[in-house]
Amino acid sequence: MLNVTFALLYLVVLVTEAKTVKISREIYERLCEVAGELQVKLKRRVSLDEAMEHLLRERKLKVSDFAGAWSMSDEEEAEILKSLREGWSRWKFPKE
Repeated sequence: MLNVTFALLYLVVLVTEAKTVKISREIYERLCEVAGELQVKLKRRVSLDEAMEHLLRERKLKVSDFAGAWSMSDEEEAEILKSLREGWSRWKFPKE
């Protein structure tokens, strides 16, 4: 009886931690494709939750992946450089 009670309590904890996330139909379909690919690779059923976990775990982004992702105007560039120069002028080496 104790094992059944523990299992029920554990199940309740798992259910209360579930979250609802709204995604577009396109993203849902792509996620299903990833789950299908994982099922073939792992030779077992894979949940959408497991497919999302796989995507998050497997992404290996580098700084260079973002090169060219932000198109900034000359004004934005000047504002950023000005802000950096102001920050650098106030920065001092820590005393030991």
